[in-house]
Amino acid sequence: MSSLPGAPFLHRRAGELWLEGVRVADLAVRHGTPLYVYSRGAMRAALEPYQRALAARKHLICYAMKANSTLAVLQTFAALGCGFDIVSGGELKRVLAVGGDPARVVFSGVGKTAEEMHFALAAGVRCFNVESESELTTLAEVATQMKRRAPVSLRVNPDVDARTHPYISTGLRGNKFGIAHDRALAVYQRAAQLPGIEVAGIDFHIGSQITDGAPYLEAVDRLLDLVEAVERAGVTLSHIDLGGGLGITYTDETPPPADVLIGAMLERIDARGHGAREILIEPGRSLVGNAGVLLTRVQVLKRGGERNFCIVDAAMNDLVRPAMYNAWMGITPCALRDAEPETWDVVGPICESGDWLGRQRSLTVVEGDLLAITSAGAYAMAMASNYNSRPRAAEVMIDGDAAHLIRRRETMESLYAGETLID
Repeated sequence: MSSLPGAPFLHRRAGELWLEGVRVADLAVRHGTPLYVYSRGAMRAALEPYQRALAARKHLICYAMKANSTLAVLQTFAALGCGFDIVSGGELKRVLAVGGDPARVVFSGVGKTAEEMHFALAAGVRCFNVESESELTTLAEVATQMKRRAPVSLRVNPDVDARTHPYISTGLRGNKFGIAHDRALAVYQRAAQLPGIEVAGIDFHIGSQITDGAPYLEAVDRLLDLVEAVERAGVTLSHIDLGGGLGITYTDETPPPADVLIGAMLERIDARGHGAREILIEPGRSLVGNAGVLLTRVQVLKRGGERNFCIVDAAMNDLVRPAMYNAWMGITPCALRDAEPETWDVVGPICESGDWLGRQRSLTVVEGDLLAITSAGAYAMAMASNYNSRPRAAEVMIDGDAAHLIRRRETMESLYAGETLID
């Protein structure tokens, strides 16, 4: 039995691909393709190092649900004791739909509307991670009108380079996120005086798919400098939110284990006398990324002078990461063939040259074969669209040897169900 990313949950038996105790080819026959399939066991295993590292102190792990907001995924993490990091009113609605506790929710995002603030305050969220002075003013007005006090944590932009893709770097001075480090003290002093506002903590988040621990430690040091300055000014901070963004292995990346990284950050915090503070953390991709695969069927093999194209039934509307980020995703046959491989560009049927899933891949395939795109649990289905009027894929959750359909495939008719013709 050989293992693939997400091991030991994704593995081969006699050349065929299995996820936990289920042969994935059987799922493709039953539910069609494209098809997202997730391992519940892999999600539990990914969470465990976070829980272990934080077990000895007061903490809250908030799953960053933008990575994958499917209800059964949220249900899984809620049952394991997680809170949630949300970035929209729609995400809060999903948390409530699975019975999640709003008092374990932190609300991030740079463009919260007054309506979303009202909804979140009425629901009783744990904290607003405020990202601008304008947001702070609006939140104070909404809370005052509701005769409530909104708990806030300022998301501070520490101007630290996370050394990741520029689209998912969020902690540099030139990024849209957070309040500039050199403005944060003044904004905290203002927040403490505003009606309707209750200062609760401090927060940073420097990016996504981070594979080097050094930027985290640099950000912690800068954050602690600010904590001490804020409290010298008479404003109390009860928690420190360390954000998320830890990467996963797609190909040859070697991110630090979650417990090792958290341990190093906690050492910095303890060494400066802040060990009694509650710690919040917001992992997303690292909990679900390697728990998922996207199954797709080979439709056409098209050999050309410069490139060979393996055209599959999944496309950029199903998985946009390669087109958007030039991301590398693992692609492997669900059943191995005994023949010499050829080099293929794996592409979808959408009318865009940017519709590709993998370039220059060595594969032994014939038309009709089933492929698995690995490490597809994060920023995959969550970013899917209906471009080219394509229904979004179905989703299945594996738990041991049981397979649960957790999202039905969209129908053609559902694509325009909300539209109307002009009389």
